[in-house]
Amino acid sequence: MPVPGPSPAQSSLPAAAARFGTHGHGRGTDAVTGGKPALPTGPALPFGPAARPFHPVSAPAPAPVPEALPVPGEGPGGDAVAEPARATAAATATPNPALERIMRGPSGVGTEGLFFTPRQAPSAAPPATAPDVPAPRPAAGGRPIPGLYHHPVPEPDPARVEEVSRRIKRWAVDEVEAYPPEWEDQFDGFSVGRYMVACHPDAPTVDHLMIATRLMVAENVVDDCYCEDHGGSPVGLGGRLLLAHTALDPVHTTAEYQSEWAQSLLSDAPRRSYRSAMEYFTRAATPSQADRYRHDMARLHMGYLAEAAWAETKYVPEVSEYLAMRQFNNFRPCPTITDTVGGYELPADLHAMPAMQRVIALAGNATTISNDLYSYTKELDSPGLHLNLPVVIAAREGLSDKEAYLKAVEIHNDLMHAFEAAAAELAVSCPDPRVVRFLRGVAVWVDGNHYWHQSNTYRYSLPDFW
Repeated sequence: MPVPGPSPAQSSLPAAAARFGTHGHGRGTDAVTGGKPALPTGPALPFGPAARPFHPVSAPAPAPVPEALPVPGEGPGGDAVAEPARATAAATATPNPALERIMRGPSGVGTEGLFFTPRQAPSAAPPATAPDVPAPRPAAGGRPIPGLYHHPVPEPDPARVEEVSRRIKRWAVDEVEAYPPEWEDQFDGFSVGRYMVACHPDAPTVDHLMIATRLMVAENVVDDCYCEDHGGSPVGLGGRLLLAHTALDPVHTTAEYQSEWAQSLLSDAPRRSYRSAMEYFTRAATPSQADRYRHDMARLHMGYLAEAAWAETKYVPEVSEYLAMRQFNNFRPCPTITDTVGGYELPADLHAMPAMQRVIALAGNATTISNDLYSYTKELDSPGLHLNLPVVIAAREGLSDKEAYLKAVEIHNDLMHAFEAAAAELAVSCPDPRVVRFLRGVAVWVDGNHYWHQSNTYRYSLPDFW
């Protein structure tokens, strides 16, 4: 059940390039990245912390919460804030003027350039299209799952998609040697450039988009080579994942063994990919953003291990157990870097708020169940029993395949409604502009993630249940 109207914040490359510079070297980049130099591109990085420039970071204090909620970004030079996630109909049955103001985003002198698509004016007049921003194109390819709650998005900027696709293939094939020639069709079919441009339309430059794209590819290399398609196995997975994780969270040991560990990070494609992607990421991220990502990747690896343990013992979990596993083995590391990719920081104390953690968890859970649904037929065709939510529901609750699949759609929709309601509540209770901007970034990532699954007909096809 798509919600009318496109997802907010879909960008236009000509407008974005004019404001920020196409590859991170144009005017305006320092204003977005807080004075940091352009992100690295090109040849392989030398290994080690010494290769990274040091950027002292002074995190701004959280904005005080006033008694009356102001319009975020009002006044000269307002903060780069955008609409938060949309509330569900139940959560917004009674109009809330303060929430509506927050969802409109910043206004006032100096804030127009922070938006990549035309905004609706506060009046009832219809929005006008800026002359340098083309009208959004409809999403192409694929059929959404009937009854699945989602928000359609415009087609991602083709120029950005092409450039990100070119750069990521060069990185994956030449720089880290993650994919041999015989896997080239699978790499191209993944369409990671289109995926990341759809999920991060507010990225100020292509270099910022590449942060997310390298990490996404590295995570998939680990999943493919250690867990699934290309030689993966649950046997011994814990040892492999632990050593790969040290490419994200460096080992601090004695001089005698330090060099041996460092060399081990170049020994296979997953570790090479993690090491390089993390080097690029930490050049752009603050220390707290990097530590946040390491924590989320540890969660992901723990979820991998739970699923592997069930595979080794041929255990089909209860539905509640499966959903608990999927809160860890899920997309969470991807939307939580939306501030780094957007060129700003959500400070650690605001990220750690229980209400924010609930929003992030629900976003990860909803998008992961969406993946279960779109990849259902693909996984049925793979060898052995591949756990996904419809399979677990059918086995544990005695439902037919169709009944189980449709119940999984309902579970996804419940998670999406809970995510949007929680995000709207947090935007009202903590109207700090950085919180509002981050919430909107996570919501747009959720929408872009669905778009990629729906449109990627190379990987996914729907079951014949309708």
